[in-house]
Amino acid sequence: MKSAVVVFPGTNRENDIARALELSSGHKPAMVWHGDSNLPKVDLIVVPGGFSYGDYLRCGAMAAHSPIMREVKARAEAGTPVLAVCNGFQIVAELGLVPGTLMRNAHLKFVCADVHLRVETGQSLFTSGYRAGQVIKVPVAHAEGNYFTDDDTLKRIEDGGQIAFRYSDADGDVSRGNPNGSRAAIAGVFNETKTVLGMMPHPENAIEARFGGTDGKGLFDGLVAALG
Repeated sequence: MKSAVVVFPGTNRENDIARALELSSGHKPAMVWHGDSNLPKVDLIVVPGGFSYGDYLRCGAMAAHSPIMREVKARAEAGTPVLAVCNGFQIVAELGLVPGTLMRNAHLKFVCADVHLRVETGQSLFTSGYRAGQVIKVPVAHAEGNYFTDDDTLKRIEDGGQIAFRYSDADGDVSRGNPNGSRAAIAGVFNETKTVLGMMPHPENAIEARFGGTDGKGLFDGLVAALG
């Protein structure tokens, strides 16, 4: 599997994502600067976490207008899978590649902690390494991860199976464990074709046991199995 990681000023999880991709695929991803206008031919594009442009204006708002994102959007619309994590989720939401938006956490504080996620579907490129209903534990680190969408869109994405992960407790109860106030406890959402995934938690920081757990590795292993 060939992959590319987009890097912005303020990105701070590009090396973590690169490590996760290399561990699962055996290949180092291409690192693509935000000011570039061309992407190599790859099987997967990753928009990683961090604080692109210092989170000025609105998280992801400036990065969404970087030259490389025009090509990312074009590739995504042509069917190339895109994984967008944390700040990456905010960026692709600004681009309209996934539904909804990310607001300030309900308690108005930065949250950095391990959280539990309930996998809502195993039927996607990104979640094929898990089973529906499985509970995994991965870290979050954000101040604006409060997912919001209107009633009609929420019904549409629920009916369409576009919710990838929900925050939960260790037993999978989604009425508990929500760290930021996200609507319907949504932690990760797909586009309509499930070729783009935006998620706030960091699976790339849960890939090695010596650093706290391996529950995130299933996402990367599943992508390699699906994309070759």
